[in-house]
Amino acid sequence: MKIRRNTLPGRILLLTIFSLAVGVIAASAQSSAQNAIPPTAVQAAKMPQYAAHLAHPAASRASTKLPRSRRHGSCSQKLPGLPQDVIYSNGPINGNTDAWTINFGFITSDSFTVATNDTGVTSATFAMWLFAGDTLTSAELSITSSENGGTSYFDQTVNFTQSSCALNEYGYNVCIESTNFTGPNLNAGTYWVNLQNASVASGNPVYWDENSGPSSASQNAVGTIPSESFTILGGGPSNSCMPEQDGNFSVIHDFTGSGDGGSPSGVAIDHAGNLYGPTQSGGGSGDGTVFKLAHAGSGWILDNLFTFAGGNNGGTPAGVIVGHNGILYGAAAGGLENCNGQYCGVIFDLRPSPTACVTATCRWMENVLYDFTGSTDAWQGSGLVFDQAGNLYGVSASGGAQEKGAVFELTPTIGGWSESILYSFTGASDGGAPTTIIVGNDGNLYGMAESGGADSYGVVFQLTGSGNNWTESVLYNIPTGQWGTSDPHSLIQDSARNLYGIYQYPGCCDSATGLIFMLSPSNGSWVFTELHHGNANLDGDDVFPNMMLNAAGNLYGTESAYSGCYNTVDYGYIFELAQGSGGWQFSTPMSWNNTYFDSSGALAMDAQGNLYGTTSDCGWHNQGTVWMLSATQ
Repeated sequence: MKIRRNTLPGRILLLTIFSLAVGVIAASAQSSAQNAIPPTAVQAAKMPQYAAHLAHPAASRASTKLPRSRRHGSCSQKLPGLPQDVIYSNGPINGNTDAWTINFGFITSDSFTVATNDTGVTSATFAMWLFAGDTLTSAELSITSSENGGTSYFDQTVNFTQSSCALNEYGYNVCIESTNFTGPNLNAGTYWVNLQNASVASGNPVYWDENSGPSSASQNAVGTIPSESFTILGGGPSNSCMPEQDGNFSVIHDFTGSGDGGSPSGVAIDHAGNLYGPTQSGGGSGDGTVFKLAHAGSGWILDNLFTFAGGNNGGTPAGVIVGHNGILYGAAAGGLENCNGQYCGVIFDLRPSPTACVTATCRWMENVLYDFTGSTDAWQGSGLVFDQAGNLYGVSASGGAQEKGAVFELTPTIGGWSESILYSFTGASDGGAPTTIIVGNDGNLYGMAESGGADSYGVVFQLTGSGNNWTESVLYNIPTGQWGTSDPHSLIQDSARNLYGIYQYPGCCDSATGLIFMLSPSNGSWVFTELHHGNANLDGDDVFPNMMLNAAGNLYGTESAYSGCYNTVDYGYIFELAQGSGGWQFSTPMSWNNTYFDSSGALAMDAQGNLYGTTSDCGWHNQGTVWMLSATQ
């Protein structure tokens, strides 16, 4: 047996005996195994029964190694994609040297130091080697006074989020595994983090990446081994705004503001239940990302599909939608600098690479569909929606012929996408600065604008097409009072052609109060009904950032209230507006006191009735979250 580089001479006999010990442990842990589970990934890659499970790259080995910065470097390097609230970082990720088993009866332990007293441990990140196609869903994590034992400060099975996988020369996916938990408060000193009972659906071994970090390390069946790649985080509060778990509410991803992005803005969902969304910051250059969250057992895998670099190809994406073909479409800043000294904006799509993907997470390719050309084009266009023919529609708040806003259409052609300005607002009685557009059941377009109209605070409008011409009709003039802006958004239509939306009116002390309304067609006109409004007596805002309609015709949304001039009032909730025999009933399936629930962007609901959304901040790292409200607890 080859003696490992950190093995002491006195341990040669122990390593000789080890092959017998492993057979006993593995047989007791998995009686169906034909051979003993190897303690290291490199050993497994050499064994036929495991090598067959690996997806060795077709290209040369040199081309598939991890980037140099991830295989070498000083021990002070952090794992990629981590925030700054680091208690202890045992980097870097080597990725091509070896890794040690954390299931089938093996316990791998690493030491870490805490510098100050009463330091709270709230999360951890590890580098793992996984067989191709595997996803680590959970493992038993403990924090103890010595390796594999001693005084136990924490011992719990935790769920993992998997991201940033890269294929190494042995055919393994080397992945970042992140977990959040309510850990112990530790005083200054040295402790051990232990991993065991790792769970993957395939039942394959899971290996913890070794490195040259300063930590001491051991395995229960081997003794002293090289240190492993990990980071312990905490030192501050838990989720900075809201609970990570409360009844049937849970946070399914906490953004770090680094490789996975930060400040997410809404989610979209596909037929398989995968979530997609943009982040406004982070991702390397700080220009944001587009991510995918997919189910993995009881947990979720985050895949950073694309990282924006700014400039011509865009950045700070405004939102994404899922097209009929599974391609993602969105709007971003960037493009041409012809718009009053600013970027005019781009419309893009993201799609998987045409070459086969052999890793657990794969980057997608960006295609710029259209560059807005100037200030009278639909510059900084956003709010995309599809019609049944595959045409895209959107709004521009300050573009158009009068630079008071526009509605545009993008039509796919053989040579690319062709743009048309369907309507340019004047800012007068027809409205201005449109904020949202939808394709109605009757083929007409419906939208909202936040300026102009009879009261100068916006309108709900309809665009009716006839050939190449579109005619605007104002359905409702949004009223306001002494201070306010209307901020109209979240326009929805149900199967009976009723329109639903949200705007704001002034509350106490220069604040804003949200109002949810319905417009119903009746004998050629539209009847306005107020369904619900926020607390107008607060001395701070009480608004509804978003809303959606489910298949049963019920409305779901979120509320955010924050403290104002005189009183301290912070609370948030998720609401439901349901139609019953007595009319519309307002309820709050989830609410919190002393919590500012900073919800943002579009909501989504899956086939099981689970509701998903984002917060632009909050979370373990105050960089935003993706959350879920389960239909059943």
